[in-house]
Amino acid sequence: MSSTRLGTRIPTRTHSVAEPRRHRPPARDDHRDTHRDNDTEWLFAELARVPDHSEEAHRICARLAKIHAPVVEREARRYRDRGVAQEDLRQVARVGLMKAIRGFDPGRGKPFMSYLLPTMTGELKRHFRDNTWAVHAPRAHQERRAELNRFTTEFTQRHSRSPSLTEIGAHMGLDAKATGEMLGACSAYSALSLDRPYGTNEEGEETMLGDSIGAADPGIELAVDREALKQALVGIPPRERRILLLRFFGDQTQAQIAEAMGCSQMHVSRLLNSTLTRLRRAMLHDS
Repeated sequence: MSSTRLGTRIPTRTHSVAEPRRHRPPARDDHRDTHRDNDTEWLFAELARVPDHSEEAHRICARLAKIHAPVVEREARRYRDRGVAQEDLRQVARVGLMKAIRGFDPGRGKPFMSYLLPTMTGELKRHFRDNTWAVHAPRAHQERRAELNRFTTEFTQRHSRSPSLTEIGAHMGLDAKATGEMLGACSAYSALSLDRPYGTNEEGEETMLGDSIGAADPGIELAVDREALKQALVGIPPRERRILLLRFFGDQTQAQIAEAMGCSQMHVSRLLNSTLTRLRRAMLHDS
């Protein structure tokens, strides 16, 4: 309280101006992440309520993709300067995002980000593995390729010539033999295009390099795994085998399987997870 010249006492504020700062608001990034996670949880709950492939399901998936667009950009930037266009990296990361949205199971009680990041990273790494290195190179050489490119570019700009083998080795801390091996490995990063003209066929028509390469039978590499899986499936009860058939060969969702089996989606999820774990252990034991 305070007094005036007329003796009238008027109320005054007694709390400190700085008092609200005792409850400091979260950092901007933390607040944005929390808001994104809350929206994600709600959207997946909505997605579980609507029919698959419906217009509403597509709208929810598009909303999830928009919310996580910054994650796509961030993960794509992590792989820049590795010989792949940034827009291509964004596209690959978006593929990983859409796969994560389709494959995520909220019933497992894990946050979406814990499923999204490994899925997106795996998609990016698979892209580099399948589309950049022409032959297998040691990981140490792969990781130092960007460093070699930076040094070569800076040296050429400074001296108006390419660095020698000795100069590269001195910068990279390698002897002559190791430097030669690294240069050979890094040269495998960019292969010839399969659309490059290669010659002519018997009819005199131009052929491409890719025409000279035989197609690999993808079933050969899977033969061993299929045989092991066949043996493991022998011990699986008929009900669990039917769930596997509907999920992986019928491409049905857990909700559709639950309706066909006459049980809850949560029960289908538990049976599916336990069956896959059992099969995985059996196959690893056989191997």
